[in-house]
Amino acid sequence: MSYDPPRPAGRLLLTPEDREAPARVDRLRRLGLAERPDPALDSFAAHLAGLAEAPYAMVNFLVDGGQFFAGLRVPDRPRVARGDGTGPEFGRAQPRDHGFCPHVVARRRALVLEDVRDYPRFAGNPVVDEFGIRSYLGAPLTDSTDTVLGTVSVADVRPRSWGTEGLATIKSAAADLVRRIERSAEDGLPL
Repeated sequence: MSYDPPRPAGRLLLTPEDREAPARVDRLRRLGLAERPDPALDSFAAHLAGLAEAPYAMVNFLVDGGQFFAGLRVPDRPRVARGDGTGPEFGRAQPRDHGFCPHVVARRRALVLEDVRDYPRFAGNPVVDEFGIRSYLGAPLTDSTDTVLGTVSVADVRPRSWGTEGLATIKSAAADLVRRIERSAEDGLPL
């Protein structure tokens, strides 16, 4: 079992080390998660995007070799256009060094970035340039075994003040989804 080690950028570590990766990947496999997109998780992400009034929402699992968005809500059209008139596609899989979810998993707690450009550690992240992400709000999916399975998160293309209400919403969404995941696994039923 392997995972991508963190990449140093000068003296700044952009992607945190993930010491819990082997246990998480094993737990995700036992729960039957992170292997394919899940319509129930896509619906969950769409609902979360609506609650937060954000164009992006994700249910993200860190897996071998990167991240997998089992639940995903993205805007209909890319927000950042390339010189040839096309924009990047926000796909289901991303490298570990893209985005902010690996930081949430390593910290084991929510992360609020009202304007990612205010934080040198985050401003240089590839999703800032590729997708125009300017703000992020994410919470860990911590199950009853104390394993951080991944994250639920929302992102916007404009700076946002998520506030205490936004933080409470994302934490509540994470707790609700973990309960649904564990209940589904216990009952042997889909989400």
